[in-house]
Amino acid sequence: MSDGRVAVGQAAVDQLLEVLDLDPTGEMTFRGMSPPVGPQRVYGGQVAGQALVAAGRTVDPERFVHSLHGYFVRPGDPVEPIEYQVENIRDGRSFSVRRSVALQHGKPIFFMSASFQRAEEGLDHQVTAPLDVPLPQDVPTMSDRLARYPERLGIWGQIPRPIDVRYVGEPGWVRPGDRPADPHQRVWMRIDGKLPDDPLLHACALTYASDLTLLDSVLSAHGEVWGPGGLVGASLDHALWFHRSFRADEWFLYDCLSPSASGARGLATGRMFTTDGQQIASAVQEGLLRRVGA
Repeated sequence: MSDGRVAVGQAAVDQLLEVLDLDPTGEMTFRGMSPPVGPQRVYGGQVAGQALVAAGRTVDPERFVHSLHGYFVRPGDPVEPIEYQVENIRDGRSFSVRRSVALQHGKPIFFMSASFQRAEEGLDHQVTAPLDVPLPQDVPTMSDRLARYPERLGIWGQIPRPIDVRYVGEPGWVRPGDRPADPHQRVWMRIDGKLPDDPLLHACALTYASDLTLLDSVLSAHGEVWGPGGLVGASLDHALWFHRSFRADEWFLYDCLSPSASGARGLATGRMFTTDGQQIASAVQEGLLRRVGA
């Protein structure tokens, strides 16, 4: 399906699946590509998702990823292939740990540690999901919001949209002055099509989505926006914990807030909940934020 300009729906999801389907080049090495049309640098969620694909393919499929911690060290070139080298840190009785490094031109652009665990029973509790949030069908679609700000569209009007993103409040790409300060940045998300029944693939898709709006919560706290008259930013690190089983192609609420910002850096935290209130994941990210002119 297409809206006449960009791939959306299942067509865009199929393109995402191609991006996440790495080519093996050795027992512990893989090669990934970026979409043919995209931003000037590789999207952080893409390289994190691909790094998790590489790590996960070297682990017993009976063990599921429960956490990842990554650092963005150089901007990625979307024209060049990305090489992924995986190191087996440990395979224990319950856990497997991998280190996955993404390289371009022989230099690392991202590295990540990921831990995988066999299924076990134990204590179970969680925080309560926000109760005052409208359901995704009651929130404007991305197309509805973009129609109000055609001048802010830029490259995002040309690249595929595999994720249905619905902002509960004002997004960070509105005009300066159009965004009231809000401590929370809440967004409904889902992969906008059907994914195969592969838990690792759903975890990689969620990782891909987790970088989309998290850092925006730092700007939301100040009523700030991205781009001219606002700020530019880049992810410095990213951590994600997976708590419960889920499907990334079903709606989840990404409830983000920023506990601190200083020194041109901002810290953002996020919690993900299903529509029935199950907490499926938590995320933390620090980003570099610098003001730009009008």
